[in-house]
Amino acid sequence: MKILSPALSQLARLRMGRIEHFMQYPLQVQQQVFQSLLSAAQYTEFGKQYGFSKIYKVEEFKQRVPVHSYETMKPYIQRVMEGEQNVIWNTPIKWFAKSSGTTADKSKFIPVSVESLDECHYRSGRDVFSLYYNNYPDSDVLTGKSLVIGGSHQVNKLSPDSDSYYGDLSAVMLQNMPFYGNLLRTPDLSIALMDEWEEKIERMASTVIHENVTNIAGVPTWTIVLIKRIFELTGTDNLADVWPNLEVYMHGGVSFTPYREQFKKLIRKPDMSYLESYNASEGFFAAQDVIGQEGLLLFLQHGIFYEFMPMEELGKEFPHTLQLHEVELGKNYALVISTNGGLWRYLVGDTVQFVSLAPYRIRVSGRTKSFINAFGEELIVDNSDKAIAEAAAATGAVVNDYTAAPIYFSDGDCGGHEWLVEFEQQPESLDAFIDILDRSLKTINSDYEAKRHKDMALRRPTMHALKPGTFTEWLKSKGKLGGQHKVPRLNNERNVLEEILRFIEKQ
Repeated sequence: MKILSPALSQLARLRMGRIEHFMQYPLQVQQQVFQSLLSAAQYTEFGKQYGFSKIYKVEEFKQRVPVHSYETMKPYIQRVMEGEQNVIWNTPIKWFAKSSGTTADKSKFIPVSVESLDECHYRSGRDVFSLYYNNYPDSDVLTGKSLVIGGSHQVNKLSPDSDSYYGDLSAVMLQNMPFYGNLLRTPDLSIALMDEWEEKIERMASTVIHENVTNIAGVPTWTIVLIKRIFELTGTDNLADVWPNLEVYMHGGVSFTPYREQFKKLIRKPDMSYLESYNASEGFFAAQDVIGQEGLLLFLQHGIFYEFMPMEELGKEFPHTLQLHEVELGKNYALVISTNGGLWRYLVGDTVQFVSLAPYRIRVSGRTKSFINAFGEELIVDNSDKAIAEAAAATGAVVNDYTAAPIYFSDGDCGGHEWLVEFEQQPESLDAFIDILDRSLKTINSDYEAKRHKDMALRRPTMHALKPGTFTEWLKSKGKLGGQHKVPRLNNERNVLEEILRFIEKQ
């Protein structure tokens, strides 16, 4: 593998030319993507329904095609799952990424075309390495193995007589990956695609400790679980002892802010790098192009046309959405995409903020359904992640995860927020942790600060300190153990929080 490093590095450098092109000409590139998507799908059922062949401008597209949630796209997707083709895309769709979403359905099935695999997911993965090499030209990252923590569902047939399949996105990607991709990753497919997550962690840990792992990719929570099992097997408490050539951890799925200090303790290596990416079952949207600098470079030439919906437009069938040249720094937008997988004006469910307009860089600020706004405080996950991290740093705590929900008004008392925080290491003082969290939220969010003024609308937060593993056990009890399942951090209703409290009481 060592001899491949110069060649792979050179290929990565050549890919930077394409990346720099869409960075320099973002509007033109997005217009080309838009025209290509409509041209490809104009004779599909969806394309004929909305007259794609007669649409030449983005504004016409916005006027004809309503914004779709998963629920409104589901009837089209269901037809494809039942074997129909040319419904939403012009090439056969045989694969579906199963995702545990925030919809009324227990699971979403996102169509994955050959084009979305090749031109979006795989291309974006290569671009991530190109961006990394651009930051570190002398890197040896591709001389070892990539440890990929994902694929928590076996690939399954949709029905016994079907030739279509589903699994979570990482499983679909692993199953279709070119042969050379499998040479660069670990563990092998028999372990990577295991469905039973606890056994999978055990098999992964015992296998990968013998590999030369140079980079890791996965959701922080499950990466930590694997690392701790590796420590138990090897007798060390520093991952650099197991993999001295480890260079970079590529993370995504949830904010890394609450986990950063914990990873520094688990991987005590001064030159360790951390690279954030933003990918989902629907597409690979962005990745960090400058290591150590805030903001993810928006991928503009990967089969996705983007629109950005101001939050006040949320819920409208034909909302006013913005194109790239219309967005502003620091404002929350709901992400709307049209893709080469057959999703049209699809509301992803994430909110983003732009941190740079030249080039276009974003940060994921939360979810359209993951917030607390019971009293006009407009608290989003980005706010709570930062406040939790500040409170942890100030009190010597290590936080595994958290969730919060409103406490509604009652007779003679104002409302509030109730927090469940799972600590790997308890704070020196829980009261101090709460006070710093509260103070930080006031600093970050002026609406929260206004509602907290003299406890008029919001009182001081209440908090339950949970022991390590509580959230994992709760997810396990719901049959949702695995890389794609996450604890919802903010909830505008109390259902989830009260369910967890009931679960704890029974333990």
